[in-house]
Amino acid sequence: PPNPTMLETLRCYACDSDRYSHFIDAEEDLTGKPGRFTFVRCDACGLVYQNPRLDLEAIGFYYDDEYIAHRKKTNWGPLAPLYEWAMSKHDRDKEALVRRFVSLDRRTRVLDVGCAVGSFLMRIGREHGCALTGVDFKDCSHMPGFDAIDFRLGLFYEQDLPDRGFDLITMWHFLEHDYDPLRSLAFARDKLADAGRLIIEVPRLDSVSFRLFGDRWPGLQAPQHTVLYDREQLLRFVARAGLELVEYLPYGAFPAYFYLFCG
Repeated sequence: PPNPTMLETLRCYACDSDRYSHFIDAEEDLTGKPGRFTFVRCDACGLVYQNPRLDLEAIGFYYDDEYIAHRKKTNWGPLAPLYEWAMSKHDRDKEALVRRFVSLDRRTRVLDVGCAVGSFLMRIGREHGCALTGVDFKDCSHMPGFDAIDFRLGLFYEQDLPDRGFDLITMWHFLEHDYDPLRSLAFARDKLADAGRLIIEVPRLDSVSFRLFGDRWPGLQAPQHTVLYDREQLLRFVARAGLELVEYLPYGAFPAYFYLFCG
């Protein structure tokens, strides 16, 4: 289990209040690593967030090669063909969603925040010839295909990236992991071109699957998930970062059945 010295107590990400009430306890269901972690609800604004949380040095232990976004195809054994099909479909669905809002061609500059093994970037690079940049906290650049990606390792808001340098920025299930989400959103705003689009996908706390499964809901995924967003809180963060809402979709590219299947 995590050493108590690795835990840090937080004020609310949204309003900086230090008043909160217990919301739910959760554990790492995907790889079975030890530890039980607490989510609280801010008494002032209602945001649900993990408190205390592991510090940045300690959280890396929970992002090893067994973590689902970082697993190689061969890790799945006999299920590898099914896994490859599912992940390929996921990337196709991401591409289809993106093309509702952005034209993709060789002039399109794309940044994927939390790019993991880079499969989404590789797909749109292969299909449309886009200029590709990826950022991740974990280094997966040894994986095949990364020679086509300008990969940056580390925290998103600490990267040296050009202002107004991207036509599309994607955050596929990144923001719920972020240790400073408002800072990341403001940083993304500054990196968007004048007509650029930012696409954010997060697990929905205001969902049927959370009401069904409670502390077994896969969207909790502690300790990796630091903030649990419902529609109201997500849009509040977006507005505070100076971003303009184009469209809110109740479901995105992530398969809705996953949380029902894994809960």
